Amino acid sequence: MTPTRMMTLAAVTLTACLASPAVVSAKDNELRPPRRLNVQVGPRPYYLVEDMDESPLKRKLQQCSEGPFYKTEFSIAHRGAPLQFPEHTKESYEAAARMGAGILECDVTFTKDRQLVCRHSQCDLHTTTNILAIPSLASKCTQPFLPANPTTGRTASALCCTSDITLAEFKQLCGKMDAANPAATTVAQYLGGTANWRTDLYSTCGTVLSHRESIELFKKLDVKFTPELKAPSVPMPFQGEYTQQQYAQQMINEYKQARVDPSDVWPQSFDLNDVLYWLQHEPRFGKQGVYLDGRYEIPGTIFDPNNPTTWVPSMDELVDSGVKIIAPPIYVLLTLDSAGKIVPSAYAKAARAAGLDIITWSFERAGPLKTGGGFYYQSVAPAIDNDGDMYVALDVLARHVGVIGIFSDWPGSVTYYANCMGL
Repeated sequence: MTPTRMMTLAAVTLTACLASPAVVSAKDNELRPPRRLNVQVGPRPYYLVEDMDESPLKRKLQQCSEGPFYKTEFSIAHRGAPLQFPEHTKESYEAAARMGAGILECDVTFTKDRQLVCRHSQCDLHTTTNILAIPSLASKCTQPFLPANPTTGRTASALCCTSDITLAEFKQLCGKMDAANPAATTVAQYLGGTANWRTDLYSTCGTVLSHRESIELFKKLDVKFTPELKAPSVPMPFQGEYTQQQYAQQMINEYKQARVDPSDVWPQSFDLNDVLYWLQHEPRFGKQGVYLDGRYEIPGTIFDPNNPTTWVPSMDELVDSGVKIIAPPIYVLLTLDSAGKIVPSAYAKAARAAGLDIITWSFERAGPLKTGGGFYYQSVAPAIDNDGDMYVALDVLARHVGVIGIFSDWPGSVTYYANCMGL
């Protein structure tokens, strides 16, 4: 072989090696900063803006149509992007991050072997996964599938919990859109039922995640964390020894073990005792603990967002206990003035006056708003008659209530608004 030929081959070999990922070590990959995503909000925000009634707000939002769009912590992914993707799946979280959500949520519950996983409820596997289609796992459900009986009027039912199966068994499941068909006489029919304003287009086999896996995924996506400790559906202590406090501590431990900065974590719970536990035992995490205010649904309790005497504990008492962030549903923060315009509720004003930061939920979860917006907009329903009114409510929440973040089932819609308004 001639010297020229040898030099040519060496140059080709060196070029190939430099281009090949095989020469990049695992350690090199770990040291690389997370890849910055090119944020894409998609067509839905544009649809919402164009559906708005003519107003200065509409014109302002129209002027932002060409971006640029960027990640913002004002946009919080509620279970990922479940308007179209199976909730709490890898694919749903990736879609949310792509739409600019700066904070992602893993609702945390536990398996039979006490491992933490991302699921909205401990007992929702029968509607959010394909567990009933896997006989070896369906047989372990708390209540196996019971078909509908048109003659007696009985609806189809099942009850499958993460505490019925181990983590290894949980990882065999496929995530699907959260739905069930109450008229089903077969498992295949029961696993259907997706609302017609959502879609099964991406419900092929969503990748379910443990809590630890969600932490690693969120780190790769370069987003922050807001885990919600879900209320157990089984008696505690579970298996006679696993206490609520151990459960609350285990969730925080997994962030510590993953070396996540506490300032990047907003742990949440509807149980005020969980937040108080974190404040006492894990103060670096607890100081960003979020009290999810669900007092509106406590049986036998009167809760009126415009009547402070129905708020027990009061805003000042919450602050005195160490709580810094409160998070009620959207409707609790809004009301109508004498002219029928959407304005902050007494609850919203009192929370701010007491020094509480406010987060709210959940944007893009109500479906079409032509009939008033259902649960999430019930306090302002007379002012809601089209999808574009969603942005009117969001504008009041952001500029007049002063919320610091909004959970959304389709984060691109909130990202668009937040970017336009410099949030």
